[in-house]
Amino acid sequence: MNRYCLALDLKDDPMLIAEYERWHQGIWPEIRQSILDAGIVVMDIYRFNNRLFLIMETDSSFSFERKAAMDEANPKVQEWELLMWKYQQGIPGAGQGEKWVLMEKMFSL
Repeated sequence: MNRYCLALDLKDDPMLIAEYERWHQGIWPEIRQSILDAGIVVMDIYRFNNRLFLIMETDSSFSFERKAAMDEANPKVQEWELLMWKYQQGIPGAGQGEKWVLMEKMFSL
């Protein structure tokens, strides 16, 4: 099992943040299935103010390249991602149009 941590910022607007959280209380079934089909076994998102941290655990079938290809071929995922851009913005240091940024592990106990 592999663990990955990613970060993203939401637009700093309390109403948009609340709306974003409501969307995630009931994600579309197709989105849930696409996550599982990609080999993601556990996915948790934590929020502090407008900063999000996503922690996911994956099985051996997972790769970011495979997940990206699956997402690109899935119209429902594309629809969801377009909708989520209303609330999201790149974290400082992210590339143009880049959403979730992979964090580098710097300590373990």
